Amino acid sequence: MNNNTGGSEIGAFFAGFLVGGLVGAAVALILAPQSGAETREQIQQKSIELRGKAEDTLAEARAKAEAVAADIKRRAVELQVQSKTILEEGQKQVAKAVEETKKAAAAAVGKEAKAEVAEAEAA
Repeated sequence: MNNNTGGSEIGAFFAGFLVGGLVGAAVALILAPQSGAETREQIQQKSIELRGKAEDTLAEARAKAEAVAADIKRRAVELQVQSKTILEEGQKQVAKAVEETKKAAAAAVGKEAKAEVAEAEAA
C-alpha cells in the first residue's frame, strides 16, 4: 500500500545518471587527443552543463518532496476529522447505553418494590 518507494527510485536513477555522466565525461576527456587548453575548456563546459542538470534534478526532487509532504498533511487532517467523528459517535452510544441501563435498573427495582409490597399486603 505504501507508494513512497517511487521517489527514492527516481532519486537513485538521477544520482546514477549524474555519476555515470561524470565518469563518462572524465574518460572521454582523458582519452581524447586534445591539447591541455582544449581539455580544460571542455572540462569547464561539461561542469557547467552538469551543474545545470544537477540543479534541475534538485528542483524536481524538492517539488516532489513538497507534494508528498502536502499529501501527507492532507491525509493526516482527514484522519483526525474521521477519528473525532468516530469518537463522538462512540461517546453518544456509551451515553445512550448508560441511560438505558439506568432505566432498566430503575424498572427492575420498581418491580421488586411492588412485589415486596404485594407480599407484605398478602401476609
